[in-house]
Amino acid sequence: MAGRFAPRPRTAPGALRAEPRSADATRRWTPPPGPYDLGLVLGPLRRGPGDPTFRALPNGSVWRTARTPDGPGTLRVVARGGAVEAEAWGAGAGWMLEQLPELLGAADDPDAFVPRHRLLVMAQRRRPGLRLCRTGLVLESLIPSVLEQKVTTVEAYRAWRLLVRTYGEPAPGPALGSGEQMYVMPDARTWALIPSWEWHKAGVDAKRSSTILRAVRVARRMEEAAAMEPEQAVARLELIPGIGPWTSAEVVQRSNGAPDAVTVGDLHLPGIVGHALAGDRDADDAAMLELLAPYEGQRHRATRLILLSGHTPARRAPRMAIRNIAAL
Repeated sequence: MAGRFAPRPRTAPGALRAEPRSADATRRWTPPPGPYDLGLVLGPLRRGPGDPTFRALPNGSVWRTARTPDGPGTLRVVARGGAVEAEAWGAGAGWMLEQLPELLGAADDPDAFVPRHRLLVMAQRRRPGLRLCRTGLVLESLIPSVLEQKVTTVEAYRAWRLLVRTYGEPAPGPALGSGEQMYVMPDARTWALIPSWEWHKAGVDAKRSSTILRAVRVARRMEEAAAMEPEQAVARLELIPGIGPWTSAEVVQRSNGAPDAVTVGDLHLPGIVGHALAGDRDADDAAMLELLAPYEGQRHRATRLILLSGHTPARRAPRMAIRNIAAL
């Protein structure tokens, strides 16, 4: 991998540091010609504003932690002068930089998308820098997606935040400028050993925690899905009871960079797509898929652009109530 990134001596990963230090490895990567928006590319990896594994800072840099096949790592990327400059720390630094182009959408082909609705034409013009990321990692998307099943995002984000901070480990590399410490999510064995009452305290019911436990017990088989074609990856994930089409789509969109993975079974998405493309806010999954049929092969990108357009129907009903199962 000579010439791809420059290794540097490193100290023990996970140690708390009050001051920034030199990266363990660095890399500079130039995206293909055309508009490029780093925030749009990596935004789907953030699980709420307090996600301890992801931060986007006012200076334009994006920080991300991951549990890679080589161990925990921290990645900092910033777009500068038409290129992306990256630094990484920890045992997973080399892996993260090797995967950097795919993470940043190098394998994505935005030209394959041909908008056929005026709203999508305008959305693409306003957001020309959209690329679909590909992390190459499954569990880091699967676990928070399971936490998001049938609950509000507020509940799911809280559970992810609490569990990662409690059972994960401090991220290798420097603390953020504010002194805030990032974390790397727990490994599969640690997830499997979380006591039932700790899931309860985090607001996670037995159905979701059991699904996560079934997945982490076959973690290696789950991670293999990242190298598969999206259809095969979906089939592999859905072998786990509790993982259905909604969850598998949410995962392969991120782990595999799947441009056609449509999130079906969502409470709001069919109405948003129906409203945007046909003025039908009461559309169901079948109607949504019919409207998206002209974009087969790029249906996930179409829904991303619809959501980015902000053209959503006005709310008619109260938000879903936040449950507090920890108090039961």
